[in-house]
Amino acid sequence: MDLGLKGKSAIVCAASKGLGKACAINLAREGVNLTICARTEETLSATADEIRALTGVEVTAIACDITTPEGRAAVLKAMPEPDILINNAGGPPPGDFRDWDREDWIKALDANMLTPIELIKACVDGMIDRKFGRIVNITSGAVKAPIDVLGLSNGARAGLTGFVAGLARKTVAHNVTINNLLPGPFDTDRITQVVNGEAKAKGIDVDLARQQRMAANPAGRFGNPDEFGATCAFMCSAQAGFMTGQNILLDGGAFPGVI
Repeated sequence: MDLGLKGKSAIVCAASKGLGKACAINLAREGVNLTICARTEETLSATADEIRALTGVEVTAIACDITTPEGRAAVLKAMPEPDILINNAGGPPPGDFRDWDREDWIKALDANMLTPIELIKACVDGMIDRKFGRIVNITSGAVKAPIDVLGLSNGARAGLTGFVAGLARKTVAHNVTINNLLPGPFDTDRITQVVNGEAKAKGIDVDLARQQRMAANPAGRFGNPDEFGATCAFMCSAQAGFMTGQNILLDGGAFPGVI
């Protein structure tokens, strides 16, 4: 299927590896020119070279912290009028809410709620004027099924979800959609960290901990990041113009609810 994206432009945040990289690659395969950002310049530069070699699209790499005003300014200077915005940032650390102070909450809100809102604010009016825009926020399956030790993430991402639910109904008449893409367990560095932590806590081999965690999922495996990236690309497509304000869950069936 031709997704109707050739020649479009996209900002993809936290795109040097993992799910952000998968989204960037899948958009590039559709002919979308990219501005990608991440904090580690070496990894980001290697990813940009890989995408250029693979697809031939234009790729601008901005090494920055997107959660800062300076980082956002640098990315928006490189691509001031994107057709597509993929908001993405690593989640805050797990823990007990009794141990978190105001600074911990502000960091979580900055990364997983306020930064996406600031980027949406900077891009959405131009999208409306051009009568095309696709915004995808990478959040978490924990938005639908909160995880007790991830309270910082639960709170910040739920706030973003609520904000998007209102705005998305106002922009869609202008062919600008805003949706959230919720990952479950995907085979990335993040899941490796989680499995390593579980193995240490249980006193078992890492491979065994990995097998146990995969077996606990109805799919019997972790997701492939390319599956996530392909879903993101479709959500940005010309064909997805009637879908807005939605929370699309990719978790191998782990969430047991009907809706």
